[in-house]
Amino acid sequence: MIPQPAIVKKAKVRGSALLVISILMISSAALRIGLQAGPAFARESAPEGANDASQTQPDASIAPAPAELQALLTAFQQREAILKSREQQIEDRMKALEIAEQAINERLAALQGAEQRLSATLSLADSASEDDLSTLTDVYEKMKPKQSAALFEEMDPQFAAGFLARMRPDAAAGIMAGLSPMAAYSISVVLAGRNATVPTD
Repeated sequence: MIPQPAIVKKAKVRGSALLVISILMISSAALRIGLQAGPAFARESAPEGANDASQTQPDASIAPAPAELQALLTAFQQREAILKSREQQIEDRMKALEIAEQAINERLAALQGAEQRLSATLSLADSASEDDLSTLTDVYEKMKPKQSAALFEEMDPQFAAGFLARMRPDAAAGIMAGLSPMAAYSISVVLAGRNATVPTD
């Protein structure tokens, strides 16, 4: 497919070519008129009898050149008008494409800005969540092991294992010692299973 600027360039080249052809045709017609004017002047300057004789025999070489030339010029003008119309249509399409491209770029910029704001919000939420977990872990570590164990006894093993994994080993050991054997076993299974799928190589 030919790019749009190339189509416009071709249309301009065609218009220039038509102009050159028109000039050549006009020159040719003027030359023909000039060649035919010589015999006409000769007939005007000839004696009256010869003039009458020439009038009785019409010259077949004289053709209706001006009418043909007018028709040719009209055809060229129509063709030039069509080419100008097409050129204008192409220019209008190119302007529409530029406007559409500008709108797309603006929307992309807006989407990128929204994505950056969303990333910042998610990062802030993750940071806040991490801060909350750290604070709660510190609270459990500072409680007496017996009190913490009572709370961990009621927790889901996955949830309790997450807190115990973040605690200091001595604080986690004190809580595990205060749990019932079943709760301690369930939490231990979860903690052991976290690293079971980690590659050893």
